[in-house]
This record gives sequence, structure tokens and C-alpha cells, in this order.
Amino acid sequence: MIKNYWNRGSRQKTITIIAAFILVLLLFFLRDDYQPVLLWIRKFIFVILVVVLVLFFGLRSFRNSASIGRRIGILTLLILVLGLLYVIGGHFQMYAYMKTYNVFNNLDKVEINQLPLTQNERIQPLRNIYSMANESVGETKDVSLPHLVRVDGENKWTMAIQPSEKYTMQQISENTEEVFAVSSTSPFPRFSNENRIPVIFSIGESLKFSRNTYNAVVQRFNIFQLFTTEPGDTFYMKNDDGNWVEVVSLIKWKGFFFPYPTFGGVMVIDSGKHDFNDYVERVLIGKGTYISPEDMKNHPFLTKQNTLSEKVSRLQAESLKFLGGFTDPLPWKMETAVKIPDLPDDQNEQPFVTDFDFSGIEGNAYNGLYHWFGLEPIGDERTSLTYSVFVPADGTDKLYYYDHASKKQGYAGVSAMPLKIIESRKEYDWSVNKPVEFRPYIKDIAGRRRLFFLGTVSAVREDSEKFDGAATPDLALVDSEYRDVIWIDVKRPSTWDKAVYDQLNEAWRASEGIGYFYDEELKTTDLDMMQREIDSIRSIPKINANADEIDKLQRQIDSLKSVGN
Repeated sequence: MIKNYWNRGSRQKTITIIAAFILVLLLFFLRDDYQPVLLWIRKFIFVILVVVLVLFFGLRSFRNSASIGRRIGILTLLILVLGLLYVIGGHFQMYAYMKTYNVFNNLDKVEINQLPLTQNERIQPLRNIYSMANESVGETKDVSLPHLVRVDGENKWTMAIQPSEKYTMQQISENTEEVFAVSSTSPFPRFSNENRIPVIFSIGESLKFSRNTYNAVVQRFNIFQLFTTEPGDTFYMKNDDGNWVEVVSLIKWKGFFFPYPTFGGVMVIDSGKHDFNDYVERVLIGKGTYISPEDMKNHPFLTKQNTLSEKVSRLQAESLKFLGGFTDPLPWKMETAVKIPDLPDDQNEQPFVTDFDFSGIEGNAYNGLYHWFGLEPIGDERTSLTYSVFVPADGTDKLYYYDHASKKQGYAGVSAMPLKIIESRKEYDWSVNKPVEFRPYIKDIAGRRRLFFLGTVSAVREDSEKFDGAATPDLALVDSEYRDVIWIDVKRPSTWDKAVYDQLNEAWRASEGIGYFYDEELKTTDLDMMQREIDSIRSIPKINANADEIDKLQRQIDSLKSVGN
């Protein structure tokens, strides 16, 4: 068809050349728009080839058949084969099953025999931080989803203050001009003054066209990355020079038979104003500096940091359902199959980014941020804690897991926690208060390493999907082994372990035969109190009753001595 049009004359040739040139330009400039299609082909390449082969041989047999009955039979067979592929691969999710199995086979799994300690406990859940941040900005601004990252050696929630998606013209013309960075360990997160950082990004998550973070990153991809890589979560943090940067986690798809997602490095976008040079760069080659997973160790601000997309870590944690073998998660077996429990009232699903101390634990794991999962048995009725999973948040190719089930610890899992909280405070109106985000709290108390779940009670308005963040939320620790709920003082984290001991020490002593702890501390405290009481008593000088007589006799002696001389 094109050849015939080409041969009609010079005018047609000119039109064909111009149309081909425009098509090439569109393919170049609009690659961020059609890249999802290329990625979809990459994800399902094996299934696509199977369907194409079935159609090719089936239709060829159909055309070569002379009888109507044979043709009807071939068409029926084609429909049955394609329908069977859809039912097995889509309805029964066998494609996702095989993808997860590939993740399991290609994952560096390390079983640990002791739980790591938690440190720098974050007080507020993610959705409370998000709610309070939105309360602190104006009508024309939005706040991006918070992420827990390390800033200047401290764990902080960071999020961009960006043009609102309700005002299109601002999305086109304005920049992201501020970033929130609030401490995760403070019970009083402040969204003003020094926690509101002035920094300009010409690339943003809510901006339009080539200034959108997704578009700018995809435009930066090379031809191979267009088929294999997609942008994930966006983080805001400081680089090694102390400047704020936008870090986009990348997801890379590997494998031919049932491709699976892995950590693909990051794209780092520097801060700066929008100008003409910036515009040309964005339109032509996108924005950002690509750092591969292998090169991240050369950038200290990216090590022990939170840069891993939760889409990847969730699939890695879920793949542990194959620890019992390839067939174990199938419906007729499921002896050790596990799932990631997602609570209906919790607006932040696992993983929970938590700071862990792996000192003294095998596996050479670093101390810092991890994606934590508490896996439970696959059935809806079972809520026991089967595995604790620790995925390095900086994308390190490792997965650490602790097997609670094989040790027969009988710990309660995350799914059991909301009812424990509700039962302990029946006076609450639980229709508008929700216990949410049960992250791990692991401490050495009374001679043992103990696992608790730290939960927050968040209020939610009726007919609303947003939590109302409180500056001083109600916090509770739930003992995963004894199922007891300990309500703790959010303003005094240093007293939490003592509060746990005060409430449970008698139960531990009866069950475990433990000794007495905090005793020396109490004795020292009592002595200090007694000394302070003694010191506080006003001292009264001692008075000698014969002082005047002694003084009189001393004067007489002195007088006689002077006469003798």
C-alpha cells in the first residue's frame, strides 16, 4: 500500500517522507506515553508468544481445511485453548504464581536465629503524618505521600509541598518550592519553621507534561530500559553534598518465562529552577542521573537508606510461601503457605519501614532502615505470626527472615492486634477510632528478647477516608506472646520498657521463673530520694550551754598571764 502510494509521483513521495519524519519525532518525544505498552509486552512476552503461536497454527489449519465441519471444530478448539489459558493464567492466577516463584528462586534468603532490636521508634503512623501535613498547607497546595528516610543521621518523614492537582494552570507553570522534613521519633511533629525546607524542584509528582516526575524519568531511559524498567516510589532526601534531591526508585523486570520485578537502582533528580535549558533537556532526554544497584555503594547517602519500592519488597516477602516447596501454596496442600495480612481499617499496608539494630546477629546485616513484614498463615481464620521478614530498604540484594512457626513460639500476628486493643479499652467509641499500623517493637526486657506490636489509635471522621492526625496520639504495646495490652505514655518513650515490666513481671515470673529486674535501679533511686530529703532539711547550728562561762574564764587567764609578764 505504501509502495503503491510512493510510486504515484513526487508529491506523494514528499508527503510520505514528511509523514515518516513526523512519526519518528512523535515516537521520540512521546516515548513516556507509550512506554507502558512496551513494558506490558515485556511483562507478558511468554504468554503473548504462546497465544500468537496458537493463533498462527490454528488459523492456518482453518484456512487449509475444506470441510465446514472441520473448520467449526478448529474454531471451537481455538476458543477452548485460549479460554483455558485465560482461566488458568488469569482467573486462577497461575501467571502471578509462577512470577512469585521466580522471585523466590532468585532471592538471596538468609534465615536468622535471633530477632534484631528496634531503635528510634517512630511515634506517628504514616497516615497521621499525611493528614497533619495537609492541615498545614494552603488551598492551592498538596502534599506528596510521606516516606521515612535518613536525613543528617536522623529518621524523618519527608514529603514535597507541591501544586494542587485541582488547579491545572499551577501544575503547568509552578514549581515544587518546599519540602516537609519532620522527626519520626517526636510525639509532637511540627510542620512549620525549620521543618519546612525551602527548596525548588522543577520536576514534581503533581506537575504536568515533561515536568512530571514519571514522564521526566521515563524520558531519561535508554532503549533497553524502555522495555524493562519502570519508575516506583519517589523519595526526598539530602545527597552527600548536603543538597536536597528527589530520588526515584526504579523497578527492573527480569526473566523471559514469567518475568518478575527486582530493584533496578535509582534516578536522582537535582533541585533547581525551571529555565529554557532545563526545558530543552527535559523534552529531549528527560531529567535525572541514573545510579545502578551496583554503583549505589559509591554514594553514602543512598546506603542504609530507604530507596526500595514497596511493590518489589511486598513480592519478595510474599515469595516465602514457597519455603515449603513449589506445590505447597496450592489449594490442596498449604502446610506452610503464608500471606501478607492487610487490615481493612488500616490505610497503610505492610511493609512498615522500621529502624533495626542487627548487632551480634549472623548474616552481616547493617543497622538501619528495613521494610518489615509479619507473615501469617494463608487462611482467613489463622492470625498467628509465622515469619518476621526484614528486607533492606536500600535495595541490598538480601532478605532476612525469622521462622516463628518452626520454633513453635505461638506468637499472635498483626491481624489479631486490633481486637486486643479494642478489648482493652471498651469505653472508646471504636466506630470513629481505629487501631492502626502495628509495627514491631523488639527489646531485651527481663532477661529475654521480646516481641511487641506498637499500635496507634487514630481518629477518622464519619463518611471520610482520611485519618485525623493527633499531636499526642494514644499508643499501646501488645505482647505478641502473652497477648496483653500495655498503654504507654507517648511523651516519655524512655519509660516504655519499665511500664511493660511493671504490668507483666508477675506473669513472666509465674510462667518463666524470671528473677527481679529494675531492683538495683529502684534501690539507687530510693537512696537518692532519701539523700535529697536529708539535704532538704534546714540545718540548725549546735549551741554549747557553757559557752559564756568558758569565755569569762578564758579572759581571766589571759589577764593573769599579762600581769605575770
